Amino acid sequence: MLDAFVVYGAAINFALINIALALSISVTLSAGLLSLSNAGFMAIGAYTTAILATKTGAPLWLSLAVAMVAAIALAIPLGAVVLRLRDVYLAIATIGFGEIVRIIILNGDKLLRGASGDSRLIVFNGAEGITLPYRDPGVLLGIPDTTWVLLAYVAALVYFLASMRRSRFGRIWASIRLDESAAATMGINVVSYKLLAFAIGAAMAAGAGALSAPIIRVIDPNNYMFGRAVEILAFAILGGTAHWSGPIIGAAVLSSLPETLRFLKDQRDIANGLIIMASIIWLPRGIGDPSFWRTTVARARVWLVSGAPASHEPAERDP
Repeated sequence: MLDAFVVYGAAINFALINIALALSISVTLSAGLLSLSNAGFMAIGAYTTAILATKTGAPLWLSLAVAMVAAIALAIPLGAVVLRLRDVYLAIATIGFGEIVRIIILNGDKLLRGASGDSRLIVFNGAEGITLPYRDPGVLLGIPDTTWVLLAYVAALVYFLASMRRSRFGRIWASIRLDESAAATMGINVVSYKLLAFAIGAAMAAGAGALSAPIIRVIDPNNYMFGRAVEILAFAILGGTAHWSGPIIGAAVLSSLPETLRFLKDQRDIANGLIIMASIIWLPRGIGDPSFWRTTVARARVWLVSGAPASHEPAERDP
């Protein structure tokens, strides 16, 4: 098992990080919010872990808790302002938030030096990023403890989302997504429930960023640009949001495509894009849509029955 993990360990870790991010954006999508702020909150989580690790030596569990609380503290005032917007306007506003986070990371040290008067103060380290000190991870059953933590985090998110979708909150989010005006006439405080979904999604994305820090080790602001936000959205759209398994499938597929298509070399990105386009065109509800797979299985059964060899039937004889 250890030899297999040495070969595929990095791919597994990045797939788990992407799955956590896909689940985070599925929360906001379930409430009808087209938010592209997850990359920004991921950056907040990653830099929280990096700063605490380099400045104080804080353990990962503490960094995770601080990152998620910080994300909620930022998401509530941000959501109170932008969640009255809809569709593409909300997407543009949340893209702006992600860019503001990146600019603060790039230039924050200058502001802190000016405010403190300490010309040697370094917190974000600008474009160079932060390199976490190497720590030899513990190993359990041939798998590093950082991967076990990621697995536990993803499992907790899956359990939480599955429970939420069956709960009163999940039904309210679904009603808001389907018809916001009708939900409001039924006495639902639409803004409050939207804000709750936004804050939960922000905390989940920040948690993914916090747990990714000791794995990627070099925290670079260029890792959290606009392209990353679109990639996170693609995970959920490709997999589908009708069921909690959809974002997991979408993230797993897109995370594995670069390695799967490695033999194509320079044409790998083109093939990647064509696969995504074909999936969206022919599977508009995502490749994780349960109804699609039920229909596929039913058709396969019919084909197997109708295509049974005729030799098993008794041959007709001439009179």
